[in-house]
Amino acid sequence: MAAQPVLPLSKYSTIKGISDSGVLSSLPSFYACRDPDIDGPTETLEEEVPIIDFSLLVGGTAEQRAQVIQDLGKACRDWGFFMVVNHGVPKSLMETMLNACMGFFNMREDVKQEYNGKHVFDPISHGTSFNSSVDNVRYWRDYLKVIVHPHFHSPAKPSGFRETSIEYATQTREMAKELLKAIWESLELKPEDMEEALDLNSCFQILVTNLYPPCPQPELALGIPPHSDHGLLTILLENGVNGLKVEHNGKWVHVKSLPNSFLVNTGDHMEIVSNGKYKSVVHQAEVNASSTRISIATAVGPSLDTVVVPAPQLVKHKHQLAYKGMKYRDFREHTQANPRQKYIT
Repeated sequence: MAAQPVLPLSKYSTIKGISDSGVLSSLPSFYACRDPDIDGPTETLEEEVPIIDFSLLVGGTAEQRAQVIQDLGKACRDWGFFMVVNHGVPKSLMETMLNACMGFFNMREDVKQEYNGKHVFDPISHGTSFNSSVDNVRYWRDYLKVIVHPHFHSPAKPSGFRETSIEYATQTREMAKELLKAIWESLELKPEDMEEALDLNSCFQILVTNLYPPCPQPELALGIPPHSDHGLLTILLENGVNGLKVEHNGKWVHVKSLPNSFLVNTGDHMEIVSNGKYKSVVHQAEVNASSTRISIATAVGPSLDTVVVPAPQLVKHKHQLAYKGMKYRDFREHTQANPRQKYIT
């Protein structure tokens, strides 16, 4: 493996700081988590993930809505990923949110360090890598995590971040709830039962912004390693730079999002409540040598105090119960204390 540290990097606390410094011509060994000479090339497909027209779900005819619900069920069953178009979130808000997040990462490192967090439930947390408390290697990623529901939080800087993020969080949460209702219906369950079972009025929503600066040897690094997401749904916005790979039928699929669209994936707790009918899919983020990629992931889960169990209607006999119940809060703390991986199998 050719990656070697070039200069001491201790004065840089972020990947952006390292990348902007220009001190690297090769990748420091502790960021090298892949070895092409050993691992060999991995096959990557160029298939398209399913596309869901949100406008037909909320404003179409009864027949159109029924078809979208059927399509959603198939997408959750076969892929665990789908692309949402005609979603009603203004393009101007999406662009402003991306710019606000870039504005945060562009602040001085000492200012950003005010938000460095240590606990999974810190209202605002800034850092680097993936799960630095347990990672054996580092990942080429800076992040900002903000809990936005049931209580809204926001960094004080940059100017305008709070106003933009509260509007963005509200609109993506409402979209997620509509998608969840339809997914629930695709399982032949009543939407009102979902509200009660998961306490969605007090749902836990976190906004995670990921920054992947240019990397000197992207073939050796990863932005985020293969993992699944906690919660029910994750809604992803990208800045037009691709990097997401999704595991599908044992192979990796390079996902290319359409302009003005969201990528949505099912999470661990969707797998649990569906008793395994809908899987939480493994995915990863790759980096490149020339462009900065920003993604904004909005994860929506049940309330933190909800004990998440399979929907009783999907368990006809006791031996068919695929998952034991666990309080969502306890699950989040468990995942923070352990190397991130596909937790439920």
